[in-house]
Amino acid sequence: MDFGLAPPTGVGPLRIGMTRHVANTALDSLRDLSAISESDRSGQHVFRPSGLMISIHCMRDMLEAIELGRPLSQADRVLFQGVDVFALPAREVVQRMGEFTSIEEDPDDAASFIAPDLLLSFWRPLAADDEPEEEQGYHFSSVLLARPGYYDTPAQAAERLQQSS
Repeated sequence: MDFGLAPPTGVGPLRIGMTRHVANTALDSLRDLSAISESDRSGQHVFRPSGLMISIHCMRDMLEAIELGRPLSQADRVLFQGVDVFALPAREVVQRMGEFTSIEEDPDDAASFIAPDLLLSFWRPLAADDEPEEEQGYHFSSVLLARPGYYDTPAQAAERLQQSS
């Protein structure tokens, strides 16, 4: 199954801003009933047979972020504008994402990248751009799609709040 990242809206039936109850129902709809994982946690995350992990993050009864973890097989793909964010090498994902938006190295983690205008972040435990055998560093391990303001510092949050009033 293909999962299209549609920032800042969501992924599949999961929509940023929906209530926790509706988000839980949407998350449950992504579970493969023929192969339910023992690792599934209702209201938190599901693991599809491909190994794709889909996790929801709610705060104040609202869905604020959706995280997807790299599948073990190509049975499930996570795409943004035709870019398969888990099948391609991380370096190529960054290059191709740069054709659509600004994407920058995370200042706190050189192996991770943030596309701030899209509220997408890409994570891997280490950078191994020249080592295809190093699965955990050659490809991204997860992608997070978040609500506007999710990455704000306290000062930025205060400024955003002031601008909206």
